Amino acid sequence: MARETHTIIYEEEYIRNSRGLKIFTCRWLPASGSPKALIFMCHGYAMECSITMNSTGIRLAKAGFAMFGIDYEGHGKSEGVPGLVMSFDSVIADCIQHFTSVCEKAEYTKKMRFLMGESMGGAVALLLHREKPYYWDGAILVAPMCKIAEEMKPNSMVVSVLSALSKVAPSWRIVPSPDVIDMAFKEPKVREEIRANRYCYKGKPRLRTAYELLRVSTEIEKRLPEVSLPFLVLHGEEDQVTDKAVSKELIDVAASTDKTLKMYPEMWHGLLYGEPPENLQIVFSDIIAWIEKRCNFGNTRLEREQKEEHEHLVKSVL
Repeated sequence: MARETHTIIYEEEYIRNSRGLKIFTCRWLPASGSPKALIFMCHGYAMECSITMNSTGIRLAKAGFAMFGIDYEGHGKSEGVPGLVMSFDSVIADCIQHFTSVCEKAEYTKKMRFLMGESMGGAVALLLHREKPYYWDGAILVAPMCKIAEEMKPNSMVVSVLSALSKVAPSWRIVPSPDVIDMAFKEPKVREEIRANRYCYKGKPRLRTAYELLRVSTEIEKRLPEVSLPFLVLHGEEDQVTDKAVSKELIDVAASTDKTLKMYPEMWHGLLYGEPPENLQIVFSDIIAWIEKRCNFGNTRLEREQKEEHEHLVKSVL
C-alpha cells in the first residue's frame, strides 16, 4: 500500500526474515527532494509502526527526513505469536537485516543514519548500536527501557523459575501486569485509539517475553558505559512506565562525548503521540533541532569510511 500527499509519501512492504516469517515494514518519505537523513524507528513492546507511529513518521517526513519502521516478530502486522518475543537476538537480527538493506541502497549510502527507539524500542536501539558500534550516526531514545528499577527487580530465585518455565511454556500469558495504556498516555483519545487498534497486543505478557525483557534490561544495564554514539534522551517527569532516573544514569556513565537529556515537566511516558498537541510540538521541536544540528556538523562516519577505503586501496596497490 502506498499513499502520497503533496508533502509526504507513505509505503508498506513485507520482507522475509531468516526464520522464514513475513515481517512488516513501512516508510515515510519527503515527497519532494532527497531526505536530509534516515531515521530508523524501533517501536515499544506490544505496539506497532503503521498506525501508532504514523503521526511521528508524518512529522519527520514533513521536516525533510525519511523514517523507516519495522514491526517485530509477533507484533503489529508481522507474523508470529502475538506478543511473544522468543529471543531479543532475533528481533535485533531482523532490524539489522532491514535497516542495513535500506542504508545500502544507492540513493542512501551517503545519508546520515539515526536510530529512534521508544520505551522497549530504546533497548532495541542500544542493542543495535552495540551490534554495529560505528554504523549509526546517533540515536534518539524516548523514555528508554534500558534498566529495570531496583524496586522492580525480582530476586535470583524468581528469575531462575521464570527462565525454566519460559522454556517449557513460552507463550503462557500468566505474568501479572498493570494496565500500561492508562499509565502511559495522557490523552484519553489516544488511549481509546490504542485499545481499538487490533494490531496492538493487549493481553498479559507471555512468559518468554517477560524473561527476555528482564534478561536484556539486565544486560544493557551492565553495559551502559559502552554507549559511545551521539544520543538524545527524552523523558517525561511524570512517567510511570520507565524509570527517569535510569535515563539520567545513562547520561552520567555513557562513554559518548555527545549526549543530551531533555526532561519534560508534567509529561507522561508516551511523548511521541500520547500528549496534548502543544506538548508534542515541544518534543518534536527538540528532536528535529537535535538531528539537524548533527547533520550540519557533516557526516564524520562517511568521511572515516572513505578514508579507510582509500588507505585499503593504497595498501593493496603497494
